[in-house]
Amino acid sequence: MAWNDPQWGNKDNRKNSGPPDLDEIWKRLNERLKSLFGGKGGGDNGSNGGASPGGMPGGGSLLGLLVILLALVWVASGFYIVDTGQRGVVLRFGQYSETTEPGPRWHLPWPIESREIVNIDQVRTVEIGYRTSVKNKALKESLMLTDDENIIDLQFAVQYILKDPKAYLFVNRSPDESVLQVAETAMREIVGRNKMDFVLYEGRAEIAARAKVLMQEILDRYDTGISISQVTLQNIQPPEQVQAAFDDAVKAGQDRERSKNEAEAYFNDVVPRARGLASRLKAESEGYKQAVTANAEGEASRFVQIATEYQKAPQVTRQRMYLDTMQTVMNNTSKVLVDQKAGNSLLYLPLDKLQQIVSQPYSGAPELSTQPPAATTPGTVDTRSRDAFRNRDREERP
Repeated sequence: MAWNDPQWGNKDNRKNSGPPDLDEIWKRLNERLKSLFGGKGGGDNGSNGGASPGGMPGGGSLLGLLVILLALVWVASGFYIVDTGQRGVVLRFGQYSETTEPGPRWHLPWPIESREIVNIDQVRTVEIGYRTSVKNKALKESLMLTDDENIIDLQFAVQYILKDPKAYLFVNRSPDESVLQVAETAMREIVGRNKMDFVLYEGRAEIAARAKVLMQEILDRYDTGISISQVTLQNIQPPEQVQAAFDDAVKAGQDRERSKNEAEAYFNDVVPRARGLASRLKAESEGYKQAVTANAEGEASRFVQIATEYQKAPQVTRQRMYLDTMQTVMNNTSKVLVDQKAGNSLLYLPLDKLQQIVSQPYSGAPELSTQPPAATTPGTVDTRSRDAFRNRDREERP
């Protein structure tokens, strides 16, 4: 009975009514499909009502259509797109077949072939010694032993990318876990070969570089298809249990370095001065030596020359030596007293006044002495002067 039967739902026939007629429903559905695809709908086309050999009305054409649709969907499921920075890995019956480059691709649909999309440009990060934050420590991974048998708490991160998708997917079961274990192993080896002070202060960059090289060597040996891009040391410090003692040791080391620097500064200040003073004294002594030597040589040469001249003219040479000596003696004398023999008069020469007069510009006749000279007659002075010079000449003659 059809859904639009006017007797459907009649109270009198409710007891004798049954479920809808499935054959009638299938027949009407088949007619509608035929009308959509260009066929003729309507009444029966034969005694069996246009039933297919399988006993279903119009079942052959509908089944073929469904098969074609399913085949198209199955073929279309093999299309896929590989983005830039990715690689497609095609598997045939679960075994590696090929690696495809970026772009639209197609493979035999499942279950014959399948694909895996691998991002080779994505930077992956693994954290050793902490999780998410340095405050959330993993002491089992971060505590390491140095060469001088000290324990340090080292936290670092490793960034890596993929260079071989095939090796990454099929050679190792857990490549990301392998990176964590390899990083921890390599860092423990590098730290175990160095002193504590070198790890904490001086060799951070060197330790990171050496650890990166060692990690890459181990990963290449395992054929993981992974390339280490960077190793970053997040935090390096002594364990919390000995942090106070370590701080005291650090302060003592700093005090030692400060004292050492002050001593070096004092050394750099005093030693150059002492060397300069020594050089100056040495130069002065050399100059004094040369001056004394040159003076002695000059005096000796002068004495030789005077002796030669004395042999030629003794009287003239003796007189000249006397005059030179008196000139040398009287250069530093401001007053000269001359005592004449056989006379009571005293001659006074104010040399200091004469020097001042000579040094000053001319302003009239100078006044030689404030005291009046002793009264002497011209004849007496001249006679005494002549007698004095005669007596000197007689005494100087041999």
